[in-house]
Amino acid sequence: QVQLVESGGGLVQAGGSLRLSCAPSGGTFRSYGLGWFRQAPGKEREFVAAVTRSGGNTKYADSVKDRFTISRDNAKNAVYLQMNRLKPEDTAVYYCAADKSPRNIAPSNGDFYDYWGQGTQITVSS
Repeated sequence: QVQLVESGGGLVQAGGSLRLSCAPSGGTFRSYGLGWFRQAPGKEREFVAAVTRSGGNTKYADSVKDRFTISRDNAKNAVYLQMNRLKPEDTAVYYCAADKSPRNIAPSNGDFYDYWGQGTQITVSS
């Protein structure tokens, strides 16, 4: 069982930047695909970004493409989400997720992910 811990959330003004981090507690996810999802109040969870085990392939939701960047550092056993030019509609709880299956693609469907973090709140003020 892998427990994921997110950090880096907070309050930021529109146009600002934040970087989220996620690391496993008491384990490693070097062999897992990793993703970020978010859920805004009253809305369903949605895909944000994902990266394959090697870091060679990434995928982004259209709403964050060219603003957000997912990256992983397997040496540090961590995954990051750099968020630039934040908008009020980016306000949500952001979740890190790990996919333990050996895929060469980065799934955008949350059903493919086996482990989830507790989430970290991002609030973007206008």
